[in-house]
Amino acid sequence: MLPLQHLLLAAALALPLPAADLAPTGTLRAAFLATNPVQGRVDPQTGAVTGPVADLVRELAARRGVPYTLLPVPDASAVIDSVKSGKADIGFLAYEAARAAQVAFSDPYAMMANAYAVGADSSIRRSTDVDRAGVKIGAVKGQSQEIYVSANIKNARVQVLPAMPANDVLARMIGAGEIDAFAANRQRMEELARSSPRVRVLSDNFLMIGQAMVVDPANRSNLDELNRFVADLRASGFVKASLERAKLVGVEVAPAPASGR
Repeated sequence: MLPLQHLLLAAALALPLPAADLAPTGTLRAAFLATNPVQGRVDPQTGAVTGPVADLVRELAARRGVPYTLLPVPDASAVIDSVKSGKADIGFLAYEAARAAQVAFSDPYAMMANAYAVGADSSIRRSTDVDRAGVKIGAVKGQSQEIYVSANIKNARVQVLPAMPANDVLARMIGAGEIDAFAANRQRMEELARSSPRVRVLSDNFLMIGQAMVVDPANRSNLDELNRFVADLRASGFVKASLERAKLVGVEVAPAPASGR
């Protein structure tokens, strides 16, 4: 028979985690990018959210014994604003250095591939072929891919779009030569190529980015808990199963951090 103190410790560990620090209102509120299928999909009729974000938030709320709400927002700046203003307790973002100066990132739970879409008859075959004089690269303002190409492309011209075009509009732009390549996550680009024979996706990725949870820097103390949560879900197969259910292309479970957290 186990000593009494061991039984009491086991019972304590089985109880829901205290909610006050991470969910001060009593409800865990999570902001994510409504238009990014790598994070989640919002049903236009019902508003129901499916995908990795929905799975992770549901599990985190269950472990804490609190209800949750998902807050779809239009872009990364809205995720940051929601977290910093206190409208959301956590947010979901791809890691980027400028964002890390505004919010605190957990360890990544997934890695997201990013690829270029080009015209079906384009001479461009590899990502390295894109950075050439005379090539026009399209990307959406503030997205991870735009930040990357704007900082790293040396010879091609980057055309920054204010918002993500609908697939038919983007396919027309590429097919008509208004842009020669478009930079986005591979999931989006593969969906674009399936929607139009005028477009194909380069086979290699120009960038891999970690998808993670974020909190306001004032609540940085919550990161230890979130990192333990992410580590458990990575190791248990939870994240892998969630990505498989979502049928995502170019998204994989993130490796454990080198620090061993």
